[in-house]
Amino acid sequence: MYDAIKRHLAVEKLVTREGSEGQERKYYRFRPARWYGGIVTADCVGCGLLCRFCWVSDAVMARPAEVGRFHTSRHVANTLTALAKKFSFNQLRVSGGEPTIGKAHMLMLLDELKGKGYRFILETNGIPIAHNESYAKKLSNYPFVHVRVSLKGCNEEEFAALTGAKPEDFKLQLKSLQKLVEANVSCHPSIMASFSPKKNLEALMERIRLISPELARTAEIEELILYPHVVKRIKKHGLEYHGAHSP
Repeated sequence: MYDAIKRHLAVEKLVTREGSEGQERKYYRFRPARWYGGIVTADCVGCGLLCRFCWVSDAVMARPAEVGRFHTSRHVANTLTALAKKFSFNQLRVSGGEPTIGKAHMLMLLDELKGKGYRFILETNGIPIAHNESYAKKLSNYPFVHVRVSLKGCNEEEFAALTGAKPEDFKLQLKSLQKLVEANVSCHPSIMASFSPKKNLEALMERIRLISPELARTAEIEELILYPHVVKRIKKHGLEYHGAHSP
């Protein structure tokens, strides 16, 4: 088992660098997507978790030093907004890897998008937000941002089984929600529940309710998507699921 914080920090060294315009980050594609009713997505490279149900390809997950290209925050912002205009979307996001890796880059990206009329959805596992004391407070400066914290399972044991990380690191995910709520950042939890018995989901909802009743009310139940490479992964790790969707 690995330490999730240490792995995020190690990956950050591979997927960020300092450039003439500040911190640059690796991305491997920009695309329109149907999620959230229509959204433009920048898929970044690199995550500190190795989720055994992740939809990201093996190459992107396993070789962050080799995959993708470095881009400035300005280039990412310009690419996202150009695609948004082309497809008449008013929502943007960074997905693929862990978007909160490279805090300086992310905050510069949000500065570039500020005042342009878009809603920005930040999809994260929350661990860098929990680790970095000022991250949530910095995000509160951008009222157009909504944070979706994707919880990997319903408790410490499930988290370890699904990610291979230390079980106690599950608490970091809950801590990120606490920090976001305290900073008045718009957010909600998304719970990967396909591998969880009902009682575990109910227990997690109680833990979330202690952080904020509103978070419990708005919690999203996420289910496994059976892409062919995902099916291979979960079979390899002997994971059994209770519910799933075809791609």
